[in-house]
Amino acid sequence: MNRPKVKVKKLREGAVIPTYGSEYAAGADLYACTDTPSVTIAPGETKFIPTGISLEIPVGYGGFIYARSGIASKRGLAPANKVGVVDSDYRGEVMVALHNHGTAEASIENGERVAQLVIAPFLAVDFTESDELTGTVRGEGGFGSTGKK
Repeated sequence: MNRPKVKVKKLREGAVIPTYGSEYAAGADLYACTDTPSVTIAPGETKFIPTGISLEIPVGYGGFIYARSGIASKRGLAPANKVGVVDSDYRGEVMVALHNHGTAEASIENGERVAQLVIAPFLAVDFTESDELTGTVRGEGGFGSTGKK
């Protein structure tokens, strides 16, 4: 299989290159690379968890950081911005803004899988102001307007 290559630079000792959990996984696991054995996140708090890596994502692609289902559903820890975006021209350290949605403190251990990274193509477009838009059956209906009536 001819897959696009993404260069990964380790910035810290102990950094782990993203790994796929199975052959057909869409997301590659991102690992915490902290200066302490663990990081505690209080309920309602967000902490930036370093991964110790930077990426060279090909032009025309983006890196999209999603929650890992296990720590999100069992421990209430998920990216604060719901989906993080790593642009192809960003070369800084990949950080995961992890938010505790739960009611109890939760800890992240150094080396623990904290999020998943999906590399995907996207379309860059030119936005053009217009006085008119093409009509559709749906029109201006939103937020549940396409559900059964």
